[in-house]
Amino acid sequence: MSSEVFTQLVDAHYAPLYRFALSLARNSADAGDLVQQTFFIWATKGHGLRETGKAKSWLFTTLYREFLRGKRRDSRASSLEELPPAEADVAAEEVDRVARLDAAAVVEALQSVEEVFRAPLTLFYLEELSYQEIADTLEVPIGTVMSRLSRGKTQLRAAIARAEPTTAKVVPFAPAAERKTT
Repeated sequence: MSSEVFTQLVDAHYAPLYRFALSLARNSADAGDLVQQTFFIWATKGHGLRETGKAKSWLFTTLYREFLRGKRRDSRASSLEELPPAEADVAAEEVDRVARLDAAAVVEALQSVEEVFRAPLTLFYLEELSYQEIADTLEVPIGTVMSRLSRGKTQLRAAIARAEPTTAKVVPFAPAAERKTT
């Protein structure tokens, strides 16, 4: 593969891969390492891909596999919660500096969603992959993708609701049977 073609591939897919890696790793340094490892694997094995149109899917699948491999390997390492606040660098602003201010709150809420649901949510909403592409990337059946998206959306909604400041008091309506008719 020529260096020009490789550079074009990196330019086209670096930002989406980084966003996906950041949503998985929750750490900008680890996300950068994952993306770098993914492109290294592409440089050594990517020439074996028969359909060049599937490069994006191949890259996302490889990144996800590397994340899982690293997670298994580093299971004995300290968790993010055990690190001092300065070292627990989860900078959502680095993902997309031109995003609206509300996007930072959504990305922060996404970090609180369980990992098994966070990966499909990120691939669907941020990377705009189809259900089938997500199933291929995560190596799960399409029904599992649909289920995880549904459950992930529920967790994300709850996380966003917890993060929103309550400025207005919400008054619940009484059931119809309890309301008097005049």
